[in-house]
Order: sequence, then C-alpha cells, then structure tokens
Amino acid sequence: MSYISIVHYLGLLLSLVGGVMAVPAVFGLVQHDAAGGALTAAAEITIICGGLAYFFTRKGRRPVTQREALVIVVAAWFAVSAFGALPYYFSGALPTYLDSVFETMSGFTTTGATVMTHIGDQPDSILLWRSLTQWLGGMGIIMLFVALFPLLGIGAAQMAEAEMTGEKGERLTSRITSTAKALWLIYFGFTLLCFGALLWAGLPLFDSVNISLTTLPSGGFAPVDLSIEEYASVPVQLIVNFFMFIAGVNFALFYYVFMKGRPGKLFRNPEFKLYAALLAATSIVLALDLTFHNIYPIGDALRQGAFQATTIMTSTGYSSANFDEWPHLSRALLLILMVIGGSAGSTAGGLKVIRSLILFKYTYRRIILAYNPNAVIPIKVGGIVLPEKTISRTVGMTVAFFAAMWGGFLTMSALGLNFETALSSVATCLGNVGPGLAGVGPYENFAWIPGLGKIVLIVMMLAGRLELFTLLILLTPAFWRRY
Repeated sequence: MSYISIVHYLGLLLSLVGGVMAVPAVFGLVQHDAAGGALTAAAEITIICGGLAYFFTRKGRRPVTQREALVIVVAAWFAVSAFGALPYYFSGALPTYLDSVFETMSGFTTTGATVMTHIGDQPDSILLWRSLTQWLGGMGIIMLFVALFPLLGIGAAQMAEAEMTGEKGERLTSRITSTAKALWLIYFGFTLLCFGALLWAGLPLFDSVNISLTTLPSGGFAPVDLSIEEYASVPVQLIVNFFMFIAGVNFALFYYVFMKGRPGKLFRNPEFKLYAALLAATSIVLALDLTFHNIYPIGDALRQGAFQATTIMTSTGYSSANFDEWPHLSRALLLILMVIGGSAGSTAGGLKVIRSLILFKYTYRRIILAYNPNAVIPIKVGGIVLPEKTISRTVGMTVAFFAAMWGGFLTMSALGLNFETALSSVATCLGNVGPGLAGVGPYENFAWIPGLGKIVLIVMMLAGRLELFTLLILLTPAFWRRY
C-alpha cells in the first residue's frame, strides 16, 4: 500500500475543492456579506493543506493499484467533507463542527438532509457554497478529478468505477478520462438549460443559480426555507419536475442521444422504461389517493403527486407540499420510492431501478426452480443474458443495503427516535434522498438529532453514495494484509 500516492492524490483533490470554494468566497467579498471572510479563510486553508500534501509527496508517488484506488475514493469523500465544513463552522452558520460536517456530507453525497434552520436568512455566499457541494458531488468528485487530471495513470479507471453507481455497464469511450469528460459535459449542459428555464419562469437570478445547481445532481438544497413550495409557481414546479426526471436517467444514455445520434438507445432501454413506468404509475396512485381523501382536486393532485414521486424516487428531496400530512398509502409509497431510487449511472440515489428489475427476474427464476430444479433459466435484461457474477453482486448489494438500513434503524431507535422517524431518517440518508417522515419530514430538519445519531447518518449518507461495497471493503481485515 503506497500511502505516499494516496496522500498525493488527496492533496490534489483538496486543492481542486479549495479552488471551487474560492468562487463563493469571492462572491461573498464582492457582495460584502457576513460570510465572505470565513469562506476566504476556509478556501485558503483547504488549498494550502492540499497543496502541501501534493508538493511533498510528488517524488514518491506511483500509479495506484486497485486497493489504493479504493482507499483514495473513501478517504476523498471524508476529506472534502471535513474541509468543506469549514465555511459553515467559521461563519457561524452552524453551531458545531459536527453539524457542519453533516451538512457538507449531505451536500457532497447529494442527500439534501439539513441541520440548517432559517435557511433564507443565511448569507448568500454560504448558500452558494451549499449548492456547489451538491453540484460537485452529483456526477462525482472523483469523476471530475479524473476528467480534469488525466495524470492518474492506471488508477483512474479503478477510482472512477469505485465511485460509479449501479451495475457497471459498457464504457462509453476507450479512455476513462474521455468518458468522465463526456458525462460532465452533458451534466453541465443540462444545468445550463435548467438555469435558463428557471429564469424564463420568473425565478430570481440567485435562486435560479442555486436551484439549477441542486436539481441536476438530484440534491434538493434550496436557498429558501420551504423548498419549491415557497415559490408558489406552477411553471417553476413543472420545470424542476422535468429536470429531476432527467437527473434520474442513466447519463450514459444521453451520451448516445446527443453525441452519437442514437435516441433509440434511450427509449429501448429496459431500465429507462421501467423507471418511467414506475414514476407514472406511482404519480397516478398518489393523485387518486389525494383526491379520494379530499386533499386536492384532481388537477392539483396529479401535479403534486407527480412532483413528490419524482423528487423522492430521484432522491432529489425537494418538497412542493408537506407530504408528511398526506394519507398513509401516499406516505408508504414515497417510503418505497426512497429505497428503489433512480437509474444506475444517474445522479439519483437508492437501490436503483435496474437492481429491482434483476431481483424480480431472479425471484421468478427461484420460483420456477423450486418445482423444476433441472431447468436452465438465464436472466436477461434488454435481450442480453446477464453474467451470474452480476446477479450475485445485485443480490449481495441488496442484502447489504437492507442490513445497513435495519442496523441504522435499530441504532436510531435506541437513541429515542420514534418508529417512523428512526426508519425514514435512515432510509432517506442511505438512499441519499433528504427529507423523511415524522420528525425529519419536509417541514422539519435534522438539527435536533443526537450527536451519535448524526454520526450514524453521516456514515449512511456516504455508504449510500458509494453503494456500500466500496466502504465495506475497507472494513475487512484481509484488505489491509500485505501480499
């Protein structure tokens, strides 16, 4: 294990994050807001620490191995969260460093769970940094790192794949750096389109910037207290709904649509079709349930049901209404969508739609084998027979996901949280969604959670973002043995 190489690349990554932190710092100084100096100090500390780590390890570094790549990925997320918390702590936006780390991890993992109260009263520079953490984390800080710095050598592929969500599919280009650049270009393009559409809808400039920066990464940090509901604008709601749907689609499919001119690749994709069908079906059921209980007339019920289904399934976490007061069936459906999540290769969290499809087909095969044990039943997705190792990984990932969820649920229950709050707080953080139910609902926040509970949820957010295996591998003694 080359710790020099690990520190070297972490230093370069921290320097990059510090450079991005300088953007809201300069904005704050120009605007003369209260947090400009705090952001400047935080950016300087981050750049200096990163630069020193990079400079003093430049001679001893070498191309990283797969084991070192895994360590770098996990360490990178902890490091950027530790330094990214400094603006909140230095400015007094959050009272403790633990709260600051919670907010930052929630930002970088695009979870959207917040411990910040009176969001609209915070300095604009802090709100901009808060939004930028989500935008950086949406496509992946390692993917950005790989796109900007092709000097990583053979370790680039291992690091990028360790951070990618969902089952690994075909590589878009022959070089991982080219793939990273293509995905980031598409991501940037959609962000600009969202920004322009929000401006056209009449949203103020600053709000349009922040909402676009937190919609495409399916993050959900809004610069106001009541999320999208505060704007009371149907056009804004519809625009955000559309781009949340986009964020939940595998971005590799957009590569084929826009860069290869093959739209059929998108519309024939089985995961995309199931993703769209689940959203449509859930939206209709929610609308019927809301109408039946006289919460909204049918038109408003369809709009609100579609928005909340999309924001929860894509793990964005915006709210257009207090869905915690909705009927039991609606709340149960939203809890299920938290677990399912969006598509693999999207910015959405959760277990992923493709895994749900594979698990359904796997279960069907086990049913057939129960009365016909000699049958040979390959599992196909989109006409392609899946390797058994992919099926095994899917089953293992699902077991690990629910084991983590139930372990976290028991821990939060032991800390005194009621059933709904304990379960939904873990589900929403592990699924990188944001708001949950009851004590952590859309009108509440996570500030009141005990310190140990916040630490548990921080780990859950990272485990969900890295999809558990990358994090769990580092906990196995065999990983650290010398070979």
